Amino acid sequence: MTNQRFTNSPNRLDDAARAGWLYYVAGNTQDEIAQKLGVSRQTAQRLVAMAVSERLVKVRLDHPIGRCMDLAEALAEAFDLRVVEVAPSDPAAPDLLGGVASAAAGLLERTLRSPDPRVIALGTGRALKATVEALSRMDCPQHRIVSLLGNMMADGQATPYNAVVRMADRVGAPHYPFPLPVFARDARELAVLHGQEAVRSTLGLCAKADLTLVGIGQMGLRAPLVVDGFLSRSEMEEVISQGGVGEITSWIYDDTGHLLDCASNARVASAPLPRAVDRTVVAVALGEAKLAALRAALVGRLVNGLVTNEATAEALLS
Repeated sequence: MTNQRFTNSPNRLDDAARAGWLYYVAGNTQDEIAQKLGVSRQTAQRLVAMAVSERLVKVRLDHPIGRCMDLAEALAEAFDLRVVEVAPSDPAAPDLLGGVASAAAGLLERTLRSPDPRVIALGTGRALKATVEALSRMDCPQHRIVSLLGNMMADGQATPYNAVVRMADRVGAPHYPFPLPVFARDARELAVLHGQEAVRSTLGLCAKADLTLVGIGQMGLRAPLVVDGFLSRSEMEEVISQGGVGEITSWIYDDTGHLLDCASNARVASAPLPRAVDRTVVAVALGEAKLAALRAALVGRLVNGLVTNEATAEALLS
């Protein structure tokens, strides 16, 4: 009878959250959880497993690891950074996103806890999507979440890694998506798109963001701009021939961090890159493939903050 009660319950996630809290926070055994929730031990075990699989339970390491702290300090000095977080690396999987996403989520949560209204601007990409998924659920109606770039493909389909809507849902804040394609067809269409009142409002919010988080995209035929269908292979090859090494919100730059004078940048509908000297602009990035693009963004002061892992930090400092 108790198992039937659980199976038919419309609040399975509530039960899983309660079981997860009892196990991971209150330190109960699964037998004790079963007794307290009035279910079998097997059901209690499934509830605890569900709390993990549904990402209701997140692990944050509340102890500074000396090596990570040393690397963060060295990065801050080498690149004159305001904000640096270095997460531990898994030696067997140096490109694993989990630790970096958790560290970036912690940075976001510190801003979100402010009682004063804040504007948070987000780029897009796999790292930022993972960051938002690692956020704790909060209630922050005083803040505003704004997207730095278009949320549509050329055919009107939603882009796969836009994080603004997901974040707003997790933290209960109003959000301002960028109601445009990532690239306009030409400069004339771009002027028309940017002339829309809703777009001007979004651009204004982006310009005064208190915290901006961006991903870093590398160049090459496996770059996000190509894989996600924004640039063709021939367009990417042309950009590389002109010296492109990386992109932030689809703005392509060279190895000194200067934006390219190229056909692609003439069509980018994204908000202008914020001046990192005026605002806190944090890159969330890791991995060997992104090193050249990340180094150029740091050298060119396109960002003044970084969340990465040990392996990437060591490579940047070598």
